[in-house]
Amino acid sequence: MTPATHELSPRSSKRFVRRVAAIAAIGGLLFGYDTGVISGGLLFIRKEFGLSPLMEGVVVSSLLIGATLGALVSGRLADTFGRRKVLLGTSAVFAIGAVLAGLAPDETVLVLGRVVLGLAIGPASAVVPLYIAEMVPADERGALVNFNQLMITIGIVVSYVVGFLYAPVEGWRWMLGLAVVPALLLGVGMLFLPETPRNLVSRNLLDQARAVLRSIHGKADVDGELSEIIAVGEQQRQMSSARGLLRDRAMRPMLITGVGLAVFSQIAGVNTIIYFAPSVLENSGFGASGSILAQVGIGLINVVLTVVAMTLIDRMGRRPMVISAFAGMGISMAVLGVAYLLPNQTGGVSWFVLGCMACYIAFFAFGVGTVLWLVIAEIYPLRVRGAAVGMAAMAVWLANFVVSLTFPLLIAGVGASITFWIFALVCALATAFCARSIPETKRRSLENISDQQIITGTSKAT
Repeated sequence: MTPATHELSPRSSKRFVRRVAAIAAIGGLLFGYDTGVISGGLLFIRKEFGLSPLMEGVVVSSLLIGATLGALVSGRLADTFGRRKVLLGTSAVFAIGAVLAGLAPDETVLVLGRVVLGLAIGPASAVVPLYIAEMVPADERGALVNFNQLMITIGIVVSYVVGFLYAPVEGWRWMLGLAVVPALLLGVGMLFLPETPRNLVSRNLLDQARAVLRSIHGKADVDGELSEIIAVGEQQRQMSSARGLLRDRAMRPMLITGVGLAVFSQIAGVNTIIYFAPSVLENSGFGASGSILAQVGIGLINVVLTVVAMTLIDRMGRRPMVISAFAGMGISMAVLGVAYLLPNQTGGVSWFVLGCMACYIAFFAFGVGTVLWLVIAEIYPLRVRGAAVGMAAMAVWLANFVVSLTFPLLIAGVGASITFWIFALVCALATAFCARSIPETKRRSLENISDQQIITGTSKAT
């Protein structure tokens, strides 16, 4: 049952939407923690289980197999059962996966635990930003949806700090197992939040949708917005009934935009930093604890630039931020490749490598990380929004899996310089793709965005 809602004062409604964003974004914290914690833990898991480079890739990427499968079904589940129930179920799966991974007696059970964690991360990555986007006013959507991205970066930093604290005792089991705490917090918090008004409308629960809208906007007269949601939803329902999502010509530009941005965000190499930075830094002259501590600094840069981006995104807009970010990431990767041609990979060169990684993460946080899930949550029509967001999330995790599995093999096969130059080339291609395809959606209602794109059949800026 959806928790009761009621009309609030404007000040209370602001507190309500911020509480909604804060609780739902615990899913982002788990997303960040569980993806980032393996970077420090891998140094000790490798030693305890005697992992080969291929098995290192399997241990890291096994989470991404689960995430891909979870994202694949998340859209249909979110549309059928509601965003809130999916997040409740996701919290339980997070807890089970954390316990399995933390208690793993061998690499087989560890891989299984990380697959289970992935089955939670996939839906969380798709449904958390979708839930927040549908629960907040248009003029606050950019900042509040990106509160989820902020929590992802905080989760990554927390995982690095936990890794550093447990590094002296090689306590990788504690690193992985502690994720059970935020999982329980997410489950308890979601019990007190309502379903989104747009999902309630799609299931013809109009009175409940009206009550939630009153809580969001702090006013009794929400019939105008409710009518717009109903009208746009009905128009899109009629259009989508004749053709499938993948065969609908009007949907193709939006699908290309969402899936393309999702894929480029991963194959540009961000997770070579998130997952493997301690391994790369250790090879550059840092010790195990020093490598993890250095990555804490990278994580803090990620958090700070995410906060900066949150304050600017509803003023600067999505397009210029993501385009400039990919360009900066490409330059950072190109210079990082040059660093590995220098003769002495210690001392000043080690710090230069760290600086390149920090610049790369700064650009990613400012643009790609901030824009990715926001645009994906904004551009799709209500009728297919859950399924389309799930498809984009699946693309994120599938691309992430490919990069994570192949990165150790690329480093061993062609060397660090060529590997990072490949990522620089991908960033250049991503810059061109975003300049051509990413729409500007700031300060527009979700109905206005999707209605305009359905009518024009394009996802370009307007």
